[in-house]
Amino acid sequence: TIHPSPTVPKPKPHHPSTMSTPTKPKVVLAYSGGLDTSVILKWLCEKGFDVIAFCADVGQHHEDFDAVKAKAVSCGALKCVVTDLRKDFVENYIFEAIKCNAIYEGKYLLGTSVARPCISKEMVRIANEEGAEYVAHGATGKGNDQVRFEMCAQALDARIKTIAPWRDAEFIESFKGRKDLLAYCTKHGIPVDAKPKSNYSIDENLFHTSYESGVLEDAACTYEESMFKMTVSPKAAPEASTEIDIEFMKGVPVKLTNKADGTVKTDPLELFMYANEIAGANAIGRIDIVENRFVGIKSRGVYETPGGTLLRDAHMDLEGICMDREVKRIAEGMSNEFARLCYNGFWFAPEMDLVRNSVDFSQRDVTGVVSLELYKGNIIARGRTSPNSLYHPDLASMDIEGGGDNFDYNPSDAAGFIRINAVRLKTYAALRAQTRD
Repeated sequence: TIHPSPTVPKPKPHHPSTMSTPTKPKVVLAYSGGLDTSVILKWLCEKGFDVIAFCADVGQHHEDFDAVKAKAVSCGALKCVVTDLRKDFVENYIFEAIKCNAIYEGKYLLGTSVARPCISKEMVRIANEEGAEYVAHGATGKGNDQVRFEMCAQALDARIKTIAPWRDAEFIESFKGRKDLLAYCTKHGIPVDAKPKSNYSIDENLFHTSYESGVLEDAACTYEESMFKMTVSPKAAPEASTEIDIEFMKGVPVKLTNKADGTVKTDPLELFMYANEIAGANAIGRIDIVENRFVGIKSRGVYETPGGTLLRDAHMDLEGICMDREVKRIAEGMSNEFARLCYNGFWFAPEMDLVRNSVDFSQRDVTGVVSLELYKGNIIARGRTSPNSLYHPDLASMDIEGGGDNFDYNPSDAAGFIRINAVRLKTYAALRAQTRD
């Protein structure tokens, strides 16, 4: 279980075979190389822990991982493990979200939420490999990430204990703001990025970039165009549209073709990165929302999710031609449940297993190609085909009486269908008329 004390647990002797020294316990710290986690790393060392820094490569833009590793060691880490999780992230997390059209509160595509279980799984694997009984993170006590990291860790290994400095009374008393963190860095010789701090916090991965806090905490405050990293403004998007085909197999994107220049991507990671590139270049995927955090706090976030927005839109279009109406209705409920569970940190929960297996069943026939045109923030459907299509022109045609040669459909049957379905409406209307009288 998560350590119940508001303070960091005191190290106790451990078996020498599982650690570098006979008296120091090990902790695996989720490390970014930034100010907060660098201070936390040094602070944990001072508290008597052997620290193994872990940095997950989930597609952060222009990250220098060699520099991150060097900084971690200079701060006192035994070592810094950098794991390239990009392929795993795309295939086992992003595509899982796209398969069920996951979206939180109608707008948020879960870019941060879906990355946390991917990172947590690797962090727990490293902890087990290194004989560490603790993991640590730099998430704040007001956000969702603390819940996601710790719930995932507990689900994967119930023996793991979590250290969360930003919930620790002593840590909070020592570091009341950025000024105290910088002073600590100066005292301990921790290198600090010379670039001025942004007026907001940024979280980056392959799926999205998010911006929150700082000036964005004013829900009425706008932002500068220069803030964005993955997308251009619709005003700056090309005057010519981009036409593409996206092929799916059982709900998973397997091929992306640019009709203009002939570019074809089939490798999952390359396909998703190219989707980011062409969608971002056409100003697709920006939102600005106020969302409800799991901890009960409303939060304003600005997100750009270009490739995810494009693939989700294409997937939903394809479902229209090859998914049964009632299956679609139930699948929409599962999509909402998937989004809620993912957002709240229950990726490895049994109910999420149920949802994901049900989604897989619903996607058995979602195979085909969707043709799209991308233009100044718009995704315009141009057509779709599927070997499993439930759409039949003869049945839908207004120019053919009945259902054509293959379907026994008599339009006159609709009269009885309408009368039966109207019975409860007539009953309700009669009751309302009596009430008015």
